[in-house]
Amino acid sequence: MSPGQSAADIPSTRPVSEQTPLLGDQRQDDLNQPGDTPVPLADEPTTRELILVMGSVWVGVFLAALDTTIVATLSAPISSSFHSLSLLSWLATSYLISNAAFQPLSGRLTDIFSRRAGLVFSNVFFAAGTLMCGLAESEGAIIAGRVIAGIGGGGLTAISTIINSDLVPLRKRGIWQGIGNICYGAGSGLGGVFGGWINDTLGWRWAFLIQVPFIVVSGILVTVMVKVPVKDTDDAKLKRVDFFGALTLVTTLVLFLLGLNTGGNQVPWTHPLILVSLPLSAVSFVLFLYIEAKIAAEPVIPVRLLLDRTVFSACLTNWFSTMTVFGLLFYLPLFFQVQGLSATAAGVRLIPQAIGTSIGSLGAGVLMRSTGRYKVFVRITLTLLVIASVLISTLSLTTPSWLPFIYFFLMGTAYGSMLTLTLVALISAVDHEHHAVITSASYAFRSTGSTIGITVASAVFQNILKSGLWRRFGDREHAGELISKIRDSLDEIHRLPADWIPGVLDAYIDSLRAVFLTLLGLAVLGALVSMGMREHKLHSNLSRRED
Repeated sequence: MSPGQSAADIPSTRPVSEQTPLLGDQRQDDLNQPGDTPVPLADEPTTRELILVMGSVWVGVFLAALDTTIVATLSAPISSSFHSLSLLSWLATSYLISNAAFQPLSGRLTDIFSRRAGLVFSNVFFAAGTLMCGLAESEGAIIAGRVIAGIGGGGLTAISTIINSDLVPLRKRGIWQGIGNICYGAGSGLGGVFGGWINDTLGWRWAFLIQVPFIVVSGILVTVMVKVPVKDTDDAKLKRVDFFGALTLVTTLVLFLLGLNTGGNQVPWTHPLILVSLPLSAVSFVLFLYIEAKIAAEPVIPVRLLLDRTVFSACLTNWFSTMTVFGLLFYLPLFFQVQGLSATAAGVRLIPQAIGTSIGSLGAGVLMRSTGRYKVFVRITLTLLVIASVLISTLSLTTPSWLPFIYFFLMGTAYGSMLTLTLVALISAVDHEHHAVITSASYAFRSTGSTIGITVASAVFQNILKSGLWRRFGDREHAGELISKIRDSLDEIHRLPADWIPGVLDAYIDSLRAVFLTLLGLAVLGALVSMGMREHKLHSNLSRRED
């Protein structure tokens, strides 16, 4: 068999034939469960086979997570080095926009070309983009590098979850997904410290360059170890992939982010750039919805599947919760650096969030395996995320240094649990043949959510910081020049006249508190929409037979 077909150590031999419709009677009570159409499923692999396959895949997940918190921790130093603190949001959103475009396509493309080919492609793009970032000499170059890296990083995380769905029964899937999220949490926890230490010793460029050899090793591992059967060898199916949907989604996000990032910050809200970009983003979004509902054979966001209440609710829960957590992930290091901490110290304070994510994810998997339920745990988890967001919004320059560790641990525990619970809720609500597509769609909601969350946080931060600085110092000599420098670089605070520093720090803290309160509102929305999920039965084996 050709490499594209990936002859499997785990052969696909057992057909499954349940006939319940995908979108069955929504009037059934909480334990309704859709059946499966006749789709070939893999024989259940042994634990050893799973460890070998998933372990090789999770190396890439670890590296993608490491990169995320490296950039979150170093976004302020990188932006300051280019004398443009507004670059901070683009470092994140440029990566996440390409995530949002590629992740939804990864399910269908890897159905056609194999999971292994998708992972190799993702590692190549991730390595190339990371190398570009390390060598970048301009804002445009580093943003381009983040876009390319985002294509690869998005594929690594999405395809790993799809492979988990291919090989692990539903009731056990939470545990295996939890182990995967531990790898992600370990990367997240180490990334901040590693990135901060590299920045403080060698400079931020080496935080990117050092990653490249390890990404190459990840590519070699998946080439050798991942041999999951190809689900659809008909290359004509490539024509059914929703490239136009992905294009209109990216166009919508870019125009929306351009308007929010520049409005009231670099240009007035009445500037033609804003008056054109925001309405055009709305038009592009309507076009995207039309393509998804009426034209696309295999849509990026499967509108028909969203008609299921559990699917729609779980996707929106992911969307709002990820807005909250990613906004905090990128603005909490800035808060610590305003306090005067080094990049390394700021990275250390993100470790509890990563530990909490790992514990929450695995814990949720264990609870689902033992109880066969998820709905009550979703409600507890989203309540905990709201509580953590309330606590984070109380941070100030006088907050005891140990308290943020507790707050971030609670936030991570809630987020990790939410990821595992909502993923299992999603895939329990649809037929097996739709698992890859709905998993990719869930990543689309996370990617767009993280992009929008960081952009909204950036818009709030920049606008309130600007107004706060002008209110405090607008009547001072050379105010315009100094305020511009303060907004472009944190390092500028140390070069200010002594009588400016307290007011500047207050302006920064006020801006950050406004960001935290905004993100708290998004967490509340996530908790509210999670109430719409129904309970579905969690089967114990790949063929969905009863134990």
